[in-house]
Amino acid sequence: MKNKFVFFLLFLLLNLGLQAQTVKYSNEFLAIGVGANALGMSNSTVATVNDVTAGYWNPAGLLGIKSNYQAALMHSEYFAGIAKYDYCVFAKKIDTSSVIGFSIIRFAVDDIPNTTQLINSNGQIDYSRITTFSAADYGFLFSYAKRFNISGLVFGANAKVVRRIVGNFANSWGFGIDAGIQYAKGTWQFGAMARDITTTFNAWSYNLDDATKAVFLQTGNIIPSNSLEITLPKLILGVAKTVNYRKFSAMAQLNTDWSFDGMRNVLIRSDILSIDPHLGIELGYTGIVYLRGGVGNIQEIKETGGVVVKTIQPNMGIGVKLKGVSIDYALTNVGQQAGLLSNVFSLKFDINAKKNK
Repeated sequence: MKNKFVFFLLFLLLNLGLQAQTVKYSNEFLAIGVGANALGMSNSTVATVNDVTAGYWNPAGLLGIKSNYQAALMHSEYFAGIAKYDYCVFAKKIDTSSVIGFSIIRFAVDDIPNTTQLINSNGQIDYSRITTFSAADYGFLFSYAKRFNISGLVFGANAKVVRRIVGNFANSWGFGIDAGIQYAKGTWQFGAMARDITTTFNAWSYNLDDATKAVFLQTGNIIPSNSLEITLPKLILGVAKTVNYRKFSAMAQLNTDWSFDGMRNVLIRSDILSIDPHLGIELGYTGIVYLRGGVGNIQEIKETGGVVVKTIQPNMGIGVKLKGVSIDYALTNVGQQAGLLSNVFSLKFDINAKKNK
């Protein structure tokens, strides 16, 4: 319970600061990634994604779906199980040149103790006054993909709705647009995904009763007011090379995330632009079994004594695909610290699958 309460304080303080600054990590829950297959390759998938998860990574990739319908589910937990991360998606082929999809993402901390009313009117601690609430972020993505007359070129776009709720204290609605393209030439594949191309905004409103406001004042916190949070655009570029030999396949892909919201702790950074590279590799056998690995999240960390060291996050995973059903697993170190390894499982299945002619 103590860990959840500390996490809530950090979560709430972050949101309280949104009204007075240009937010660098706005809607960051939408940048975690989905699908154990992609997470096992350190999120290096924008150029090659060709299944229902493309609605998140690059909607252009939805045109790679071979069945009439495809769906996927994923569940993972972070911070020793404190935070729950869930994802589900469904896509449908309209015809041979267009696909639509719908995705839901939820990142939440549930059952957080609310101790703002712990002390009663007599100044005594009353544990019966403790209630619980959830701090939850939701993303709803409506995707569309279209094939061009140019050979190898496909295009996709998302219209997304963002809903964020912190108990009865605060909530917001947000809207934005993403767009992506993929191009294939021989064994080479290229991809580009522009997130929040129009900028995405979250309109926050706060609902604090008099007693809660009094607690804020007594503890030296500023009482928040309704505000607007802006998410600046991000560009993700990818290039991949695929080689097939008999029953084996090998694919290597390099992605770079270009952020324009100020300096981030990444490999290449400046006050205006930050570039975060990540590399993934996938080895396949007969189109059934896949081994995956990747590296990314290159940062500089200051250790005890002021020594600065460079860290790299390794990821790995495995996948099995059989008769239209895919089960994938990824092991990823989300927090860059010992003990914070996350086990991610995802399930994907085709409906009314058609055989290639």
